[in-house]
Amino acid sequence: MGKMILLTGGSKCGKSTYAEKLCLEYEGPHYYIASMEPYGKESEDKIAYNRRIRADKWTGTIECYKDLQDIKLPQKGTALLECICNLTANEMFDDEGHYKDPFEKIITGIRTLKEHCSTLIVITNEVGSEGTGYPQETTEYMSVIGRINSSLTEMADEAYEMVCGIPCRLK
Repeated sequence: MGKMILLTGGSKCGKSTYAEKLCLEYEGPHYYIASMEPYGKESEDKIAYNRRIRADKWTGTIECYKDLQDIKLPQKGTALLECICNLTANEMFDDEGHYKDPFEKIITGIRTLKEHCSTLIVITNEVGSEGTGYPQETTEYMSVIGRINSSLTEMADEAYEMVCGIPCRLK
């Protein structure tokens, strides 16, 4: 089983930049696993931009909006999964507004992916510290992310919180 590194932190704190740099320091091939599902022009533009800037750095980009456990890497190497929060939302909410707890499915997917990597770097977000008064669905989402983040921290060989672009080691 490969090494796992978890990166967490708030929005725009440097997680992605640091994770990409870190990923390329490990044994290749290098795979970027993107979980942002395109849902409109803004997200489509962001995805297109990210594909362009990563084109020369990565062996391959794998789009994975759901069912992480089904990913088959062409060859063992280093993978960067960005991010748990998008993946959780994709798994948790359906098009009709219903939601279910995706905790087990996501943790199983991470375990499976970790087995097929020499190094797996996972990005997540710090959620739940912004206050209260959210709708029930948002509160449930934040609760699930908290449980997933706790479990991932336990699974990880190393865990860092990014603060202003600086990785602060948690584990």
